[in-house]
Amino acid sequence: MRSGKFRLEATPLFGMELEQAINYVEMQLSNPEDADKLQTDVEAAVRERLSSPTSFEPVASRVDREHQYYRIYVGNYIVFYCVIGNVMELRRFVYKGRNWKIQI
Repeated sequence: MRSGKFRLEATPLFGMELEQAINYVEMQLSNPEDADKLQTDVEAAVRERLSSPTSFEPVASRVDREHQYYRIYVGNYIVFYCVIGNVMELRRFVYKGRNWKIQI
């Protein structure tokens, strides 16, 4: 377990997937309030985890990775991230009903 301050970064893929989910809730489901809540909830969950991102169980993966993935559940979604040095890097934002195990 690491202690100290972690810096937050996000991959372009994470940003795109988050934006798509927010747009889907806002436009397709016609629910801008829930879209705003989703964004707020994701930001709060990530901020909370930033203080100790490696204190949680890593995600089991069929792929050997240089950096283990961790996850944060936010409503019907999962934030996948890894820790590289003092950086918590947000990698994927996936609907949890999707078969994400074949992609992660």
